Amino acid sequence: MKTTIDLNDEALALAAKELGTRTKRDTVNAALEFVAQRRRRIDRVVNDPYGIGVGPDIDDPEVMGNARR
Repeated sequence: MKTTIDLNDEALALAAKELGTRTKRDTVNAALEFVAQRRRRIDRVVNDPYGIGVGPDIDDPEVMGNARR
């Protein structure tokens, strides 16, 4: 889809340097994809209670009773 937008040239240049892109189009698309992937990762963690490294033992009182505090 073609869209005309005003871009912050300084931010665009920094993003291109960070992302290793050469054109405005590639930079904008790479930045959008980066943010979308980040959002997907966040959603997976939020929707999966064990996604942050906490296993099913967190709900086991016997296991947790012996856990270090």
